[in-house]
Amino acid sequence: MDPVTEVLRLSGMKGSVGARVEAGSHWVAELADYRGIATHAVLGGSAWLVMGDGRHVELVAGDVVMLPPGAPHGLTDAPDDGASMREATSVCWPSDGRTVRLGSGPSRTRLFTIYYDCNHLTRTQVLDEMPDVFHFQGGESGAAYLDDIVRLLGRELARPQLATGAVIESLVDLILIQLVRGWLSRQTAEQRGTWLGWVDDPVVREAVERIHADPATDWTTTTLAEALHVSRATLARRFQTAMNRSPASYVTQWRMDLAAVSLRDTRDPVESVAARVGYRSVPSFTRAFVRDRGMTPGAFRLAHRDAGRAGSGGN
Repeated sequence: MDPVTEVLRLSGMKGSVGARVEAGSHWVAELADYRGIATHAVLGGSAWLVMGDGRHVELVAGDVVMLPPGAPHGLTDAPDDGASMREATSVCWPSDGRTVRLGSGPSRTRLFTIYYDCNHLTRTQVLDEMPDVFHFQGGESGAAYLDDIVRLLGRELARPQLATGAVIESLVDLILIQLVRGWLSRQTAEQRGTWLGWVDDPVVREAVERIHADPATDWTTTTLAEALHVSRATLARRFQTAMNRSPASYVTQWRMDLAAVSLRDTRDPVESVAARVGYRSVPSFTRAFVRDRGMTPGAFRLAHRDAGRAGSGGN
């Protein structure tokens, strides 16, 4: 399993269709209170994305735009340097793909919204430090078949069939992957210093792949450098530049993420969890876990199991 796939799986990153929008003329909607990453895909016509600071971006058929969690923004047919958003109508956007009709007259714009969110238990996140607006234009190279996937999802939403729910889940996941690929294909400085910074540095990439492939190995900056046949100083410098952290701090972060999920999801003894993530004794693992999570492994397990039971209505 490659690191991106593993991090998405471990963090529980999932998407859900928030709404299908059919809009005519003279419409505006504000989105300021939502969970996760908002993604808007235009199937037909055009719309304007207006940010809380007044910036606006035109979206046309085939375009997809992704925004960080909770970023205030709106959609409209004709922005006036953000002035229209001051009179915006807050819309309850469904989470099950139902249609929202906006504006007057016949439909001129068709789009849908996807929200991506995770369980936030893990610190390692693929999109934690994404740019404030990621606009991917239809037909842009770098995310092959994104426009085809968007159109297919639009057809599934418009004409549900047998197993449409499963199809939608798969397509929503594919859109996320293609957007990540599209961002990486631009090779901008925005990726440097984020978790995805390792992708374009072959030395750091191999280091991250080795850490993920075998987290129980006694990885230190020195042992990683030896395995990669580079100097310790070179690895430390390139890791810091690519990911804005040291190799040792990343090893610890990834181990703690693995341990946290294992403590929540399994009944494995703490000794087994500690060994799987590279700790030879429970006391050393406990000290590291307390430093990272602020509580002992046992207390963490109890707290998150209790939270899970409460969230499921006590069943």
